[in-house]
Amino acid sequence: MKDEVGLRTSERKFSLYSIRSENRAKNQMAFLILVFLFVTFILTSVHLLSGNHRRRVHRRLPPGPKGWPIVGNLPQLGPKPHQTLHALSKTFGPILSLRFGSVDVVVASSAAAASQFLRTHDANFSNRPPNSGAEHVAYNYQDLVFAPYGARWRMLRRLCALHLFSAKAMEDFRDVRGGEVQQLVWELAKKAGEAVDVGGEVNACATNALTRATVGRRVFGGKDEREGAEEFKEMVVELMKLAGVFNIGDFVPGLAWLDLQSLHNELQGVVKKMKKLHRRFDEFFEGIIAEHREAEEKADSDGKRSDMLSILIGLKEEAAGEGIKLTDTDIKALLLNLFTAGTDTTSSTVEWALAELIRHPNLLKQAQIELDSVVGSDRLVSESDLPSLPFLQAIVKETFRLHPSTPLSLPRIASKDCEIDGYFIPEGSTLLVNVWSIARDPSVWSDEPLAFRPERFLMGGLHEVVDLKGNDFELIPFGAGRRICAGLSLGLRMVQFMTATLIHAFDWGLVDGQMVEKLDMEEAYGLTLRRAVPLVAKPMTRLARKTYPKDA
Repeated sequence: MKDEVGLRTSERKFSLYSIRSENRAKNQMAFLILVFLFVTFILTSVHLLSGNHRRRVHRRLPPGPKGWPIVGNLPQLGPKPHQTLHALSKTFGPILSLRFGSVDVVVASSAAAASQFLRTHDANFSNRPPNSGAEHVAYNYQDLVFAPYGARWRMLRRLCALHLFSAKAMEDFRDVRGGEVQQLVWELAKKAGEAVDVGGEVNACATNALTRATVGRRVFGGKDEREGAEEFKEMVVELMKLAGVFNIGDFVPGLAWLDLQSLHNELQGVVKKMKKLHRRFDEFFEGIIAEHREAEEKADSDGKRSDMLSILIGLKEEAAGEGIKLTDTDIKALLLNLFTAGTDTTSSTVEWALAELIRHPNLLKQAQIELDSVVGSDRLVSESDLPSLPFLQAIVKETFRLHPSTPLSLPRIASKDCEIDGYFIPEGSTLLVNVWSIARDPSVWSDEPLAFRPERFLMGGLHEVVDLKGNDFELIPFGAGRRICAGLSLGLRMVQFMTATLIHAFDWGLVDGQMVEKLDMEEAYGLTLRRAVPLVAKPMTRLARKTYPKDA
C-alpha cells in the first residue's frame, strides 16, 4: 500500500515536472522567436534604409516621400490609395517613387508620364508582379488578366478577341444584348415609382448579356434565381475589394505569415478570405462546365452550341495555338475574368453615370431631348442608334473620366532597368498608373477638371477628339499598350447602350425626399471604383405605353 501511494506521488511529481518543463520550453521558444523577429527587424531596416540611400545617391530615382522601416510607404496609402497618390503627385511630381516593403514602386500621374511607360517602354512593362490575389483567387496566374506575358497569354487573348470581342462576334451577339437590355426595362417598368437598387439591376443585365454569349444561357433569370444573382454579386464585390488590397505579404514576404489585410485594420486574414472566395467561385464554375458538357452530350450534331464555352471545351482536345492545350483550370480562370471584371466594371460605370445625371437634371433633360429626336417615344434604343447620339457618348466619356472603373491601373513590373524622363527605374519595380489622377490634371483638363461637364467632348469642345481606346493618355479608363483591357469594345458598347436606355425609357427621382444636391457621391476603393453608398432611385416610365410590358 505504501508502495502504491509512493508510486502515485512520484507520478504526480513527475507530471508536474513535465508540465513545468513543457511550459519553460514554450516560454523559451516564444522568447527566441521574439529575439529572432527583433534582430530580423533591425537588420532588415538597416539593409533597406542603407540600400535605398545608396541607390538614391548613385542613381537618380524619381522623388518621393520617406517611408517607414520594413513596410516603407504602405502605411501612408490610407483607405483610398488613388487619392493619396494623387495628393503626393502634387508635391513630388508626375513620376513618383515609393517603397512598399522591399519593392520599389513607381507611380505615373500624368498623361505624358503614362505615355512613356505604356507606349515608349510598353514591352518592358508587359508583365505583372507577384500578387496574392492572382495566386489564391485567379488560379495561380492562369487567367488572362494576371497571366505572364508570353505564348499562353497571347493564346487566351486571341480566343477572347475572336469569339467575344471581334467585330463579327459583337454583331453575332447584338440581339442577345438587345434582349437583355429590353428585359432590364421591363423589370424596372414593373417597379415604376418604387425604390430600386440601380447597380443590382444593371449588374444582372450585364452579367446575363455576357453569360449568354459565353456559356449559352442566362445565369440569373427568373424570380427563383434572383437570390443567386444577389449572392454572385456579393462574391464579385468581395473579390474587387480583396483585389484592391495592398497585402503586406506581397511586399514583405517575411511578414506574410501575419496575413494582414492592411495596416489600418485589425488582423483579418486577407489570404484566408481569398482562398475561401476562390472555393466558392470554383464550385460555381465547375457547375456551369458540368452542366454545359451534359447538354453538349445530349445534343445531336445539328444542335451543337456555338458559345465560347463550347469552343473552349472543344479546344481541350487539341492545341489551341502555339502548341498549348487548354485545361479545365484554364477555362475556369478565363470564366472568372469574364464573369467578374467583365460585368462589375460595366455596371459600376452605368451606376455612376445615372447618379451624375440625377445630380444634374439639366444634363439629363438635354440627353433625353437628343434621344427622343433620334429614337422617338414608341420604341426602345437600339445599338444602331448609338453613333447618332453624340451627347450620350460625351456623357459616357465624362463618366469614365471622373469615375474610372479602375482608378489605379493593374500593376505591371519592369523586366529590366530603364530610364524615363531622366529617372532611373530599376528592374523589378512595380508600375502603377493613377488613371484617376490623370483625369483630374488641371494642365490638361483646364475647363473645371472636377466638374461633370460632358460638353467638353462635343464638337468645338477642348477635348472633342479624345477617345477611350488607349490612344489618348489623358483618358485611359481601359488602360493602354499590350495589356489594354481585352473587353474594351464590349464594355464601352454596353455602358453606352444601358445608359442610353435607362435615361430614354425612364425619368428618375430620389427616395425619401432626398435632395439631388445632397446625393452621396463618395467612392469605395477596390480594384474597381464603386459607390460607397449604392444608388437607390425611382424609375418612372416616359415612353408610349406599348413600349413596356402589359403587366407593368
